Amino acid sequence: MTQEYDVIVVGAGHAGCEAAAAAANLGSSVLLVTMNMNTIAQMSCNPAMGGVAKGQIVREVDALGGQSGIITDKTMIQFRMLNRSKGPAMWSPRAQSDRMRFAEEWRLTLEGIRNVDFWQEAVTGLLVEDGTCVGVRTQLGIEFRSKTVVLTNGTFLNGLIHIGEKNFGGGRAAEKKSTGITEQLRELGFETGRMKTGTPPRVDGRTLDYSKMEEQAGDENPSKFSYLDTPQLSKQRPCYITYTNEKVHDILRTGFEKSPMFQGRIKGLGPRYCPSVEDKINRFADKDRHQIFVEPEGWSTVEVYVNGFSSSLPEDVQYEALRQIAGFENAKMFRPGYAIEYDFFPPTQLHLTLETKPVRNLYFAGQINGTTGYEEAACQGLMAGINAHQRVRELEPFILRRSEAYIGVLIDDLVNKGTDEPYRMFTSRAEHRILLRQDNADLRLTPLAHKLGLASDERMARVEQKQRQTADVLAYLQNKPVEPGEINGLLVELGSAPIHEKTRAVNLLRRPQVELEDLQRALPELNQYLQTYGPEALEQASIHVKYETYIEKEHQQAARMGELEGVRIAGKLDYKAMPALSHEAREKLLRIQPETIGQASRISGISPADISVLMVYLGR
Repeated sequence: MTQEYDVIVVGAGHAGCEAAAAAANLGSSVLLVTMNMNTIAQMSCNPAMGGVAKGQIVREVDALGGQSGIITDKTMIQFRMLNRSKGPAMWSPRAQSDRMRFAEEWRLTLEGIRNVDFWQEAVTGLLVEDGTCVGVRTQLGIEFRSKTVVLTNGTFLNGLIHIGEKNFGGGRAAEKKSTGITEQLRELGFETGRMKTGTPPRVDGRTLDYSKMEEQAGDENPSKFSYLDTPQLSKQRPCYITYTNEKVHDILRTGFEKSPMFQGRIKGLGPRYCPSVEDKINRFADKDRHQIFVEPEGWSTVEVYVNGFSSSLPEDVQYEALRQIAGFENAKMFRPGYAIEYDFFPPTQLHLTLETKPVRNLYFAGQINGTTGYEEAACQGLMAGINAHQRVRELEPFILRRSEAYIGVLIDDLVNKGTDEPYRMFTSRAEHRILLRQDNADLRLTPLAHKLGLASDERMARVEQKQRQTADVLAYLQNKPVEPGEINGLLVELGSAPIHEKTRAVNLLRRPQVELEDLQRALPELNQYLQTYGPEALEQASIHVKYETYIEKEHQQAARMGELEGVRIAGKLDYKAMPALSHEAREKLLRIQPETIGQASRISGISPADISVLMVYLGR
């Protein structure tokens, strides 16, 4: 208790775990403080990782040397690559996880890092001296001192759980809320708000009739998240799909008068893209059914997650409505769904490093910043842990640009635009998404992480091998001649025009109907050559050939934006003294204090004319 740590991480959810692991693996001494050692890395809601845009984030975390991808690979029970029918920028990996094994694996991983110490207790306050955070104070009055502190409190800050007309304090079912931190931060000048999220009931899988549902199997050849040699999934558990109906909706409507959401007892805004089932039938009254995903919680447990049935209605209404769903006629409920309100801090109060502006050496990551989702939390934790370490060592901050990573898009959005509802990542939020694919996260980010010291030499060697192999395959395709007689049969079969003279293999691969596997099937010599290369290199080469023009255009656009990022704004400017700026621009620039012209240009409400004024003022 007398040791001064480099980094103290408060909270051991997905953000806290990544923050602690990153800082410790970089060489900082870390204390991870959690209210319950048995719920480290708890999957509080859906037992799954990844999904549209979220899967890209998990791969980026892995490419940077984080742990979420590795742990997901070790504990998943099903894998699917979503959006495979679309272009590669949209391909998104998703894994169903074993909830208990996931949490266990995270704890064992953290216990295996020598620089991580643990303390089980609630933190009730921060130690702040001369505007700098120097430690934390616990419920027992114990003071732990440190050079930096990372807050990853999730839904625990003044958490309030709602089930029908009942409400009680809690940060998660059966776990108490955290108090004291919000109140102190308000006194220190922080702005705060309330948000809401929810979770569905859990049921006994032994009481479900799966014959009445549609089976949703995993991929025939499942992939994985980590770029390392993590275990390959050899068997999978199926999920199932069923639907609500008018009977279900009618029963749910009987509980509306006791709904905490409809009766105004819940003040915080919930996630727009993951509404409760009562919200869905209220907002989409013309729909006679809604999809329900029936997802197992692990290899051995009978507990089942009812995805799509999030609710805060009275438990008897939830139960009665559930039993009207096809396959749920005899369902037994383990626990009802509930809504939870909690404190968050508008993220415009942060630097791009996730350090807070009002208090030095204090970092926020995860739901405290207004985000939702394990993946969004994990990547923020990773970046906060890296930057806390960098601050302790007096090294350059680590900031990812929007053109470099979805992580960069997420943090840039939060800091510059803020959010008044739980922020969720989508591919549409990234203007350079063809550059930010899930397949090339290692090529984009591992060299940066290796330079930091977080990505291992083994990771870097794999990236270099992938780069070499991709270049070799591209060179071969560009030089491999193909005669009409060799390929026209295949081209006709694929509905592509036959060729009348010799051409290069790369020209055939550019055709939308032709895939690299098709060329391998038709051209034995090409197939024999390509079999010596790994599947990742073949995929990279194929994507490069098919999307080369678009990729180059994206690089050019990113370079133009990068020029604005290079124009730094030194110190705090007196925007009030710039009458040529719009009133809204002066107000927002004063509040956010952007560090570059590029950052200023992305603040909501800042016009191109305002940017021109700033450029003139800075002498450009």
